[in-house]
Amino acid sequence: MAVSIRLRREGAKNRPYYKVVVADSRSPRDGKFIEIIGTYDPKIPGKNSSLDLERAEYWISKGAQPSDTVRSLIKKNKKMTVPPKLSSQAEGEALQPLEKEPSPPAPTTEASG
Repeated sequence: MAVSIRLRREGAKNRPYYKVVVADSRSPRDGKFIEIIGTYDPKIPGKNSSLDLERAEYWISKGAQPSDTVRSLIKKNKKMTVPPKLSSQAEGEALQPLEKEPSPPAPTTEASG
């Protein structure tokens, strides 16, 4: 049985909403599926998808083929969950204690007389 990870269309006319499903590749687009692993709403700007990355990776390891759109959603969700890393130079600077420059001696004003 060839398994694919693809979108299942839901929602009203002119208002699409998709569920990311794992399904037999022979079943119809909105037909029988094995598991729902996420959602996708293309009308919302910004973070418009939620995906169970652990389940997606599990199914891909078992041989499931993600569609092009689902592949891009997986990539986008991975990028959102991984915190940005510091560059190696910034890490080195962050680990070293900050050194204060010695301040010049304060000028003294002595009354000469």
